[in-house]
Amino acid sequence: MEAVQKNHWYFMVLLIVLSFLKVASQQREDAITVALEEGMVLECMCPWDGNLSMVSWTKHPEKAPIAVFHPEYGVAFSHQYRERIEFLRTTPMDASITMKNITHQDAGLYHCSIQTFPQGSWTRNIQVDDLDEALPADDIIETPAPEVIEADVELVARRSDNLTISCNHEHNGTVYQVTMEKLDLGLPWGGGGGEGEGGDSSQQVGILGLCRVVDGGLVAEDYTQRGRVNCTDSLDISLQLTEVVEEDGGFYRCHFITDTGSQTTTVLLTLSNPGFFSLSGYMLYIYTGVGVAAILLLSVFSLLALRLRKRYRREEYRLKLHPSQRPKWWQWHRE
Repeated sequence: MEAVQKNHWYFMVLLIVLSFLKVASQQREDAITVALEEGMVLECMCPWDGNLSMVSWTKHPEKAPIAVFHPEYGVAFSHQYRERIEFLRTTPMDASITMKNITHQDAGLYHCSIQTFPQGSWTRNIQVDDLDEALPADDIIETPAPEVIEADVELVARRSDNLTISCNHEHNGTVYQVTMEKLDLGLPWGGGGGEGEGGDSSQQVGILGLCRVVDGGLVAEDYTQRGRVNCTDSLDISLQLTEVVEEDGGFYRCHFITDTGSQTTTVLLTLSNPGFFSLSGYMLYIYTGVGVAAILLLSVFSLLALRLRKRYRREEYRLKLHPSQRPKWWQWHRE
């Protein structure tokens, strides 16, 4: 009997291993290469049937998603790709996207991840190669003017401080999803240097965290390299930073998806220099100095008054003992 049970378990383990190898083999075979061109399509279609839970696209080497799709709450994009990526959705299990307004920075390795129920996740890698071919004249796109960023909230912190950046405010309607993004100072939304042309990929706009409601429950996703993203039941999102460094400075934007539309809150974080001039600190020094001077003057006046009073009493006592020495002004004073 024990031998039969043992053989049964060996058979089950063998089936699981073979299934895993089959899926892994399918995903390796699904890796494809496409050419960088205007309106290119990155195909990502799950080969099995089921219920699609969520789709996310990332671009190597960044870990933060550039595009997210949820069948109930819609889509969310990093600002660098907003209005440039569109989900095709030709079938319920289709996660393919198309890209427009492409640049040479869009070349690279893309990763598509499809979360399904009940079979789990399915992924595909797509390599986009830049063939260095000039675009047709009709496809040349002028670079738009940099967006003027106006901060709703401005924060100032010193290096090594602990800080919490919050985007909690009164929303118009019910919030279904909120994303938090970061942009370094000096870069426009939707831009920044890219890899291979003198840019720094760490300065790209990226999603730091995402909060959403799924089946009545709160789901929080944290993509930060530094700090920690927190979500509340009302879908207010915050970023907790420990020992702030220079790279933490910049713009933070929270994008809320509600039943009445989308809303945005922008927070500007700047770091003070060691010799940073603070008006509040300067005024504090002034008030402290004035207070100390007033106390000193009051003390001096009190001591002078006390000495004059003692002197007057001694003179009065002396004249009482020797009435003949009283001057004329003393009589006038007494009268």
